[in-house]
Amino acid sequence: MAKHVYCRHSVEIEVPFFDVDAMHIVWHGHYVKYLEVARCAFLNEISYDYNEMKRQGFSWPVVQLNLKYVKPAVFGQKVRVDLAVVEIESCLRIDYTIVDAESGKKLTKASTTQVAVSLESGEMQFQTPDSWLKAVGEHHSFQAA
Repeated sequence: MAKHVYCRHSVEIEVPFFDVDAMHIVWHGHYVKYLEVARCAFLNEISYDYNEMKRQGFSWPVVQLNLKYVKPAVFGQKVRVDLAVVEIESCLRIDYTIVDAESGKKLTKASTTQVAVSLESGEMQFQTPDSWLKAVGEHHSFQAA
């Protein structure tokens, strides 16, 4: 069964020299940073960045991260991180595909899951805060389930 996609967003990144090893291949840990760059760009676009989350009374820690490396990215390569928001009601779940920006060839697949945690009580929220649902629901690519 295909996943429902609530929103989509993409960001392009040029692989910097300080992200590569002696072979000019991106060190595996930097892919997590590329996911964060894409996620932050999306959150900025919906005006619900980490400062707004805090203002609303929540932190959103990553509780699960999955990565599958398909082909390495290299120094100077332009990559595109495509994200798809696939869960919004009980958590924030995003699927990512990192591709070569020019050819579209897949380099990496990933997903992250974040949960809302009340800053006041420190308790995980089992239902997503209304402020998040409103922000994501107003994104130009939003598709209700």
